[in-house]
Amino acid sequence: MTNVPLPAFGDEGFTSPEETAIRDGVFADINAAFGGNLNPSPSTPQGQLSTSFAAVIGAFNDLFVDFTNQVDPAYASGRMQDAIGRIYFLSRQGATPTVVTARCYGATGVTITVGALAKATDGTIYQALTSATIPVAGYVDVQFGALTPGPIACPAGSLNMIYRTIPGWDSVENLTDGTPGQEQENTADFEERRALSVAGNAVGILPAVRGAVLGVPGVVDAYVTENNTGSDVVVGSQTVLAHSIYVAVEGGTDEAVALAIWGKKPPGCAYSGSTTVTVEDDNSGYVTPPTYDVSFQRAAALAINVVVQIANRPDVPSDVAAQVQAAVAAKFPDLAKIGQTVFASSFVCPIGALGDWARIAAVTVNGVASVAAGINQFPTLGTVTVSLV
Repeated sequence: MTNVPLPAFGDEGFTSPEETAIRDGVFADINAAFGGNLNPSPSTPQGQLSTSFAAVIGAFNDLFVDFTNQVDPAYASGRMQDAIGRIYFLSRQGATPTVVTARCYGATGVTITVGALAKATDGTIYQALTSATIPVAGYVDVQFGALTPGPIACPAGSLNMIYRTIPGWDSVENLTDGTPGQEQENTADFEERRALSVAGNAVGILPAVRGAVLGVPGVVDAYVTENNTGSDVVVGSQTVLAHSIYVAVEGGTDEAVALAIWGKKPPGCAYSGSTTVTVEDDNSGYVTPPTYDVSFQRAAALAINVVVQIANRPDVPSDVAAQVQAAVAAKFPDLAKIGQTVFASSFVCPIGALGDWARIAAVTVNGVASVAAGINQFPTLGTVTVSLV
């Protein structure tokens, strides 16, 4: 029998006793074991033991409180969140590298092999993702990916050094900005995607279709709506046909997206969209499975060019442009949603967090304060121009 108070489970979950109560209970046990009349002062050996044992028990209780909280998807993170995601057959999306198309110059017939290395002015090393042979024109465009994943800015002209020599390969240069990569999916984004995926268990409703499409590997975003009237309607610049479902998608393969839509949409519902895929009903036991044409819309890229003006002060670092571009690139994935309005003010806090020197004079997107993406557009980060004023 012990005098140490025990934790309890109740309506609010696991409740740990106060550490002072634990210490008093431990001392009572020690006092009883040694015949009583011990001095409880923390300066005594028994007082020190009581305090130390109470700290150990309290730390373990805290750890268990954290563990029990992690069972709740609203509070889960890290390994526990990954485990909850697996119940829904979801895995956390890993970090992706910045991808850029670079022009490789050299002798005719020279092959730029997969894994060929080039270096940008900021020190980032990129590897060729595809192989290509230089034709008689003397150059060939090759796609490169950064070895370090994450949102690394690669402005036009910055990937300009050959890092590992290939005989006959003379120079390299990216004529356009690279597409910044993304950080590993964070706790909040993973939970949002898991919550949306639950709607995929329903049938015949728009959230079910969106949940199913968002569960397709490689899909970044999806926008789903319908026209339940007998006439075509125009939403923005997009025509949605009468009695049809409209799905705009960014990412994923056409076949997988079409199957996800077909598996959730109600019978008799038409489709809107310019991409059409023939899917086969292979789940009904037919000798000759019927086929269906499924249409949806591939979201067009809406380039968002960001212009940032920073007050010219003595403490502004020499790499101000690179730091601001990286901050904008890191924030942008949170704003890249089909049909969403991108506000210039969304970049103020990330840029201001760079340091006291980051005194923002103005931020605009495509020359204005906000840009609204249509339901057939997916915002992508274009150029990030930084100037001192």
